Order: sequence, then C-alpha cells, then structure tokens
Amino acid sequence: MKKRFIALLTIALSGLGTVNAQSGDCATMAALAYDDAKAKNYEAAYPALMKVKEECPKYSLATYQYLERALEYKIEKAEQGDKKELVEELIGVWETRLELYPGKTSKGKIYSDIALLKFDNKIGDKEEQYMAFDKAYTEDKENFKSPKGLYAYFDLMAEMQDEGEKTLQDVFDNYDRVFTKIEEEENEAAENLAPLLKKQEEGEDLTTKEEKQIKYAEINLANYSKVKEAINAKLGARADCDNLIPLYKKDFEDKKSDVAWLKNANARLSAKDCTEDPLFIQVSEALHKLEPSAKSAYSLGQLAEAEGDRTKALEYYNEAAELETNKSDKAKIYYRIANNYKEKGSFGQARNFYNKALQAKPSLGSAYLQIASMYAQSANNCGEDAFSKRAVYWLAADYASRAARVDPSIASNANQAAAAYKGRAPQKSDVFQSSKNAGDAISIGCWIGETVRIPSL
Repeated sequence: MKKRFIALLTIALSGLGTVNAQSGDCATMAALAYDDAKAKNYEAAYPALMKVKEECPKYSLATYQYLERALEYKIEKAEQGDKKELVEELIGVWETRLELYPGKTSKGKIYSDIALLKFDNKIGDKEEQYMAFDKAYTEDKENFKSPKGLYAYFDLMAEMQDEGEKTLQDVFDNYDRVFTKIEEEENEAAENLAPLLKKQEEGEDLTTKEEKQIKYAEINLANYSKVKEAINAKLGARADCDNLIPLYKKDFEDKKSDVAWLKNANARLSAKDCTEDPLFIQVSEALHKLEPSAKSAYSLGQLAEAEGDRTKALEYYNEAAELETNKSDKAKIYYRIANNYKEKGSFGQARNFYNKALQAKPSLGSAYLQIASMYAQSANNCGEDAFSKRAVYWLAADYASRAARVDPSIASNANQAAAAYKGRAPQKSDVFQSSKNAGDAISIGCWIGETVRIPSL
C-alpha cells in the first residue's frame, strides 16, 4: 500500500513538473522575445514573438502589443508587393488579442485600426473598406476616435457616390454621423482643457500630468479641426442649395406628411441657409404643424429674422433652445440668439447666451471671440480711470486666446485679435508708473463685472 502511494505521488509530482516546465518555457521564450522588442530589434523579435503567440497564446497581453509594433515596422520596410501578407498577419494578431483579452482591448479602436490598415494598403474594394469602418462605428462608436479613420469613413462614401454606387442621401446620412462624432470628441477634449486653461491663465503651477493633458487635448482639437475642414471640402458642391432644393422639391408632395423626411430636409436646408426658396417655408411650416420641434422652431426663427422681425425670431429661437436635446445644435441656437442681442447692443444678454452656447459646446471658440469683441468695444465705458479702461483689453485678449486654444479652426484670427488687444492694453512702462505689479487684480466694472490680473510683461 505504501509503495502504491509513493508511485502515485511520483506520477503526480512528475505531471506538476511538466506543467511548471511548460510555464517556464513560455516565460523564457517571452523574456527573450520581449528583450529584443524593447530594444526595437524587431527583425529578431518578430519570429520569437510569433513562437510565443503560437505556443503560449495566453501567456501575456504584451506578446500582442510587441507583435503589433514588430509587424508595423516590417510593413513600413516591406516592398509594396510584400505588404499584403504582413497586413493580414497584423489583422490576425489584433483579432486574436480582441478574442483573448476583450477586457483590455478596445473593440472600436481595433476595428478602426483594421479598417485603416485595409484602406491605406488598398485591400478590398471601396465597399469592403467602407464596411470595415462601418463595423467600427456600429459596434463600438464610443471608441472609434481616429481622426484619419473618421475621414476615410466619409471619403469612401463620397467616392462611391461619385461612381454612382451610392445616393446623395447616403452621403448626407454618413456626413451627419461622422460630423456628430467629431463634434462629440471635440467637446470632450475642450471640456478637459477648459479648467486647465483657467488654472494656467490665473498663474497657478501645473503638474507634469496636467501639462501633458493640455498638449494632448490641443493636438486632438487640431486634428479634428483639420478633419472637419477636409470633410466639408469633400462634401463641397454636393450640399449646395442648387443640389439640395431639387433633391427635396421633387419629393415634397409625397413626403409632406412624413415627419422623418421633413426633419431631414429641414435640417439640411437650414444648415446651408437655403432659406430664401419657398420650399424651405413649406418644409418648415409642415414640420412645425405635424411635430413642433427644435428644428422646426429654429427654421421659423430664421424665416422671421430674414423678414426683419427680430422679436418673433427670438421667440422661435428660445423655443428651439428649450426643445433641443443635441448639445451641438443647442449651442448653435444659443449662439444665434447671442448674435441677435449683440447686434442690438445688449452685450450683457449676448454674453449670457454665448456662455450658454459654451456650456453646451465647450469647443465653440467663436463664442469666446465674440465675448472678447464685446469687452474690447466696452473698454472706455467699464473702467474708473485710464489704466483700468485699458486693462479691459487684457481680459479681451484672454478670451481671444482661449478661443484659439479650444477651436484651432479659428486660431489664426483669434490669435491676431489677442495680439491686437494686448497692443491696446497697458504696457510695461504703464504698469510701472501705476505702482502696480504683475499678478495684481484689476476689477472691471459695468456690465462686464470681472477681474483681470496684470500679466508679466
């Protein structure tokens, strides 16, 4: 009995030793492969990493992270004719990673990376490439963040429409999806940036992490701004009133009771200011009658404004703002209301609505720029003496600079405005003569009611 127990124990220990040996083999193989990858010796790392993937697929997520870098290196160095096999291999690595490590892998990012790889290397036809991006959008829109990927998603649709494979309406639908997603990402970046900019403007020290966050947010905002510009250029004449009006006019009689169709037509015509054609009036009135909404109220406000009835226009715009749930669209309405008040000289009311627009869309740099303009126009009225009057321009410059940082698309104009305002503000000699110092607070009176600190000059 004792001999049998010893034999069984020997077998058990032998089996455990085999398991440990296999685990040890994986650790040894991985360590050697990872060392080469860390040293960026990808030619040597690649076969070793592939062996780890094949023999120890669940050993570590790092295997797939290093393999991605190694394959991207090989793809970059390969001749054009040799790239396809490597591309398909990289796609396989990503797919395996997603399968084995779903909790540590972003589905939207993997799918958009796969789609971009196919797009860049011309794998498949336009429809297949488009559907790869569509998979990223439909299955994990939240993590489909790539600026280049979002542009390609729209670009492929526009190209297929040019070739007669898609309709103009298909292009518009895709444009709306992509543009909305970009604005969501811009708003997120601007929301993260706003408190850090305020801290920076007030002269507080930033941590290294916060400085990196500012840099990252500004890079993202710049990239999304470029993509929006490129997408609008690609949309081009497709969205001109000359194309839109015939497109919707031919279907109006059949669709005038179709709320979904009326909403689409109304939004498109409104966005492009195709408001002078009778079709816009017909669509807006039909929609507001069937289903009063933010879009229809806004359109009727546009019509009232075009007819010179500002009071009626503001009533409709306020109704639209209350009904609107989309933050970007709500910001657009508040911005339009603010512009109306600004044109009337009601600067306090205008600022109130510009700030509401910014609450809804923090990346709306033009709202900051408009506030800066109103402050500059009020400089002579909002200071107690010559120094404090000119100090208003520092405040205007701060708002213009903030506009440039949250909205790179207007950075050039905003930075020029900021420089002009600084030129009108007190200079170093003026500060010296005033017996004030950098960092001192200057209270600005009248409708502005803010405090500005003297900058270091």
